[in-house]
Amino acid sequence: MFLNTASPRRSFTIPININLQGARRRQTRELVHTAAAQEQEWSRGLDVRGGQQRARTQTPVSSVGEDRAILLGFAMMAFSVLMFFVVCITMVKPYVNSNWEERARCVLLQADILEEWVDCRGVSTVPCLRVTVNLSDSNQMASLHFDEESVLLAPECFYVPKCQMDRAELEDEVLKVKSSLDSQKGITSSCIADPTGHPGDVILNRKFTLRIALFTLLWPGLMLGGGVLLVGLVKLTQCLVHLSSEISSQAAEGRLTSRYTQGKLYRLLRRSSTQTPS
Repeated sequence: MFLNTASPRRSFTIPININLQGARRRQTRELVHTAAAQEQEWSRGLDVRGGQQRARTQTPVSSVGEDRAILLGFAMMAFSVLMFFVVCITMVKPYVNSNWEERARCVLLQADILEEWVDCRGVSTVPCLRVTVNLSDSNQMASLHFDEESVLLAPECFYVPKCQMDRAELEDEVLKVKSSLDSQKGITSSCIADPTGHPGDVILNRKFTLRIALFTLLWPGLMLGGGVLLVGLVKLTQCLVHLSSEISSQAAEGRLTSRYTQGKLYRLLRRSSTQTPS
């Protein structure tokens, strides 16, 4: 009686254990397939994110303000080059070609107004005031001029009034200058001579000097330096932004890789724990 009742119970327990093991195996296979699919999706997402980040780092970082700043810098440099060209023709070249360097002592002898008036830019004629001096060092007669430019424009005149049509005003202006010079007759003053280029002429002041030439070159130089500095700062800012974006993208990729490896290790441990028999 006891044998008959015990044997059926043992026969029923065997299929139940087999069914449980089969269910565990099916669950393990499903987990493996799910983990593999998640791993593929994770790797695809990682590739896509990495490609997007690489594309972002490869694209140049610029804005409308930076483009305008670069354009302004190049415009400043171009305008400074044009200013250099004008200044070199009008101020630097006359200074380099000028030979008015010898200092002399001049004694004022006479100031006369010429009867024949000189042409003034083709508009009208103006009176010419001629001044004669004596060079104390060489005891020679010479014509006195205000600067080296007046020697080229009016070789015989010390003073020429501005062009205008009123002859009475022109005569009054020249007479005032003549009266002031007559009061200084016999007085020795400093003058500048050019014995090689203009032996019969002397000037009171030099118009083209080293100081004036350097001062006129200062403004184009400052503009050129400002344009170069502006473009350099904008380019440096873009390089720093590009470098920071690359560093941040590399850090993001490192974080994604660490998360991916951690998730993969966790899945492997979980898979090994599910495959061990209970």
